[in-house]
Amino acid sequence: MPRCVLSATVALFVGLAAVAAEPAKGGKATVQKSDYGKLSDDTAVDLYTLTNANGVVCKIITYGGIVTELHVPDKDGKLADVVLGCPALKTYEAGHPFFGAITGRVANRIANAKFTLDGKDYKLAANNGAHSLHGGKRGFDKHVWHGEPLDARHGAAVRFTRTSPDGEEGYPGNLKVAVTYTLTDKDELRIDYEATTDKATPVNLTNHSYFNLAGHDSGTVLDQEMTIAADRYTPGGETLVPTGKIEPVEGTPFDFTRATVIGSRFKELKDKPVGYDLNYVLNAGGKLSELAARARDPKSGRVLEMYTTEPGVQFYTSNFIDKQKGKRGVTYAQHAAFCLEAQHYPDSVHHEKFPSILLKPGETYKQTTIYKFAVAK
Repeated sequence: MPRCVLSATVALFVGLAAVAAEPAKGGKATVQKSDYGKLSDDTAVDLYTLTNANGVVCKIITYGGIVTELHVPDKDGKLADVVLGCPALKTYEAGHPFFGAITGRVANRIANAKFTLDGKDYKLAANNGAHSLHGGKRGFDKHVWHGEPLDARHGAAVRFTRTSPDGEEGYPGNLKVAVTYTLTDKDELRIDYEATTDKATPVNLTNHSYFNLAGHDSGTVLDQEMTIAADRYTPGGETLVPTGKIEPVEGTPFDFTRATVIGSRFKELKDKPVGYDLNYVLNAGGKLSELAARARDPKSGRVLEMYTTEPGVQFYTSNFIDKQKGKRGVTYAQHAAFCLEAQHYPDSVHHEKFPSILLKPGETYKQTTIYKFAVAK
């Protein structure tokens, strides 16, 4: 099915305020806007704090649409911030591994930083060796978006908008994008994407939050469990670009069809640095009602479930993080978190058998994914 007709929503069960000991239930959902600072060129950046009726809180900044904080209760009701992030705006601006950001115009990798569309060759910025990654050197994560609070019937919401001009990072067409975060009173953070263009262009957006269900400052996620409802995956080469094949996970260390401790099969992995960084072909095939992935931290009892209308998900175990400066004085080490990036398959522009990411004038790109937090009984 063409990418543009898919509908995606990212619902994340988001956390409680760090200052609270447990959720303040029975309240009213609110959106608060505050100053987050200024970039080196003096551009102001705003912070939106979404709070739902249960006291769950999500914080998002207009720079990159980045989810900076997400506080979630454990089995004892104690809160922890379960997403990695930077200590300040200047650190985000200096460069980071896409913590919590909107990634685009095309998320993931495009081989050799180029593609051909309607007989014309387009050259992109190579920012991952010879390849283009997550939109190039200055993708959507490095721009300031316009934020606007919205009325939501059952929760708190904010919409971020910007226009990616024709030729930005080498892509054709003026692309108008809207990304809406809604923290529902069901404790879901919903991210709705919508885009239109005046020229045919590839589009593949996602959110790049790094999760550690024990808390962002708790070490690695190697002892946490992961389930991915995918019988197949798209194998990649040495540079992690898909070969174009779609193969079964059965009999490989990539099989997460049953709950598996994330670090339990690292000895079987050949890639360096060791860890997971590959796209799974989801069994749900775009059905939002069907489970895509489930993670669990045995110690805290926190559970994260993912549902998406996207055909794939990139499972990444922060293999390339090394002594990364994090929030509140924490230094993140390798494997400090995992990512579940709902997406179309990487390098789809070069593989006709992969679902298309082409958006044409007159069409509307839509996307939906849900990340749901709970506590294991």
